[in-house]
Amino acid sequence: MTVNFGILCFPRVQQLDLTGPFEVFASARGATAHLVWKDLTPVRSATGLMLQPTVTFADAPAFDVLCVPGGSGVNPLLEDEETLDFIRRQSAGARFVTSVCTGALVLGAAGLLKGKRATTHWDSHQFLANFGAIPEQGRVVRDGNVFTAGGVTSGIDFGLAVVAELFGREEAETIQLYMEYAPQPPFDAGTPETAPAAIVEKARQSLAPSRQAKVEILERLGLS
Repeated sequence: MTVNFGILCFPRVQQLDLTGPFEVFASARGATAHLVWKDLTPVRSATGLMLQPTVTFADAPAFDVLCVPGGSGVNPLLEDEETLDFIRRQSAGARFVTSVCTGALVLGAAGLLKGKRATTHWDSHQFLANFGAIPEQGRVVRDGNVFTAGGVTSGIDFGLAVVAELFGREEAETIQLYMEYAPQPPFDAGTPETAPAAIVEKARQSLAPSRQAKVEILERLGLS
């Protein structure tokens, strides 16, 4: 039986949030991975990579796994009822409801994180509680059928964890080996706790406009 994965593919998505888990999901035997959006017009990611949605909201099959990536394009989705309604409908029948990075905030805006332990990108972790979630640090956090992954690269870890649940550990480990996923980064600057203070401040300043936009959205939604 085919397992249908649906990954939201929206303007200014963070491409690795999407392509990391897509690579894992699409490599699983018996899996079909879909990129879903309102229409089939090519989408430009936050860093400029063009992505092609493969199915529309109207034509999407029932997904076994729904995944919402993050990126700078997340902010408009927090107030996009068409997208939020689609997520709610798909989530009602999905085996797993999932996110990568700030995609967790979209799940929150859809009302799917209330009372759930969840994580997201370190710069947006503070917003999880606004949606009724229980913030938890971690590369991958699972609460029932909800999986949330931390920032960007954690989407690969998350993808492997989901494949292990659906297809077994052997399949997940085989995919990990295909991908030669054995991270050995050249610098120990991947979290605010390990990065030099000056680097953390530089990153925070770069992300400040998007963070402030989220604050203003939450105020409009009465969630501040």
